[in-house]
Amino acid sequence: MGEGSSPVSAGGRVLPPNDPRQYDDLADEWWRPDGVFAMLHWLARARAALVPPAPRPGALLVDLGCGAGLLAPHLTGKGYRHVGVDLTRSALAQAAEHGVTVVNADATAVPLADGCADVVAAGEVLEHVPDWRRAVAEACRLLRPGGLLVLDTLNDTVLCRLLAVEIGERLPTVPRGIHDPRLFVDHRQLIAECARHGVDLRVRGVRPGLRGTLRWLVRRARAAGRRGPQSTPAGPAPEIKPTWSTAVLYQGRGVRRG
Repeated sequence: MGEGSSPVSAGGRVLPPNDPRQYDDLADEWWRPDGVFAMLHWLARARAALVPPAPRPGALLVDLGCGAGLLAPHLTGKGYRHVGVDLTRSALAQAAEHGVTVVNADATAVPLADGCADVVAAGEVLEHVPDWRRAVAEACRLLRPGGLLVLDTLNDTVLCRLLAVEIGERLPTVPRGIHDPRLFVDHRQLIAECARHGVDLRVRGVRPGLRGTLRWLVRRARAAGRRGPQSTPAGPAPEIKPTWSTAVLYQGRGVRRG
């Protein structure tokens, strides 16, 4: 499927790539550890590891593109009020069940006050936003001086388009058409945009651990063969590990100047 131009099928409907309605069709997949959103669980755990304990009572963490609240279990005990922002109501209903205070809104127009957040998390959302610069501006606006921005996204490279779309979306664990590669985010442009809004962002490449991922895929295949596709593979989930290259998937962490 070249550069996101081909329509895709989701839940019996024909939708273009990156259409938000896909998430309604996939609503039952969010909390399945072997489902199509499995990697989002792995990334949520890695993103939460970048978040320190709350600096004060009542500290606020705003989770842009929160989906069904996959970050919530990994924030337990850190002391934050967790507010999740997302367009998809079916996902927000599940996030609320996991203790997230939900806001149905676009990441480019968040109805929260300037400087309200001690932490803003933007995990796997920028590559789904038609105007990622506006989403970055909102994330930085929400941060108080000294507040922390944590994010992860896909890079705007030929290698990323090959691995994430041309190959990745042909695997049974990735929804077909979930990405539009025209929206992928160049890490150098992201650093510059964050700096323009007062956040000094540092990035590093990350990837799933190869051995852990292979073991997980084998467990998933065996479980599906024995008990059907809804079964859950036993054993630990793969870890997201740092890597030398930002060419595909990368994390960012930065503090707002003030």
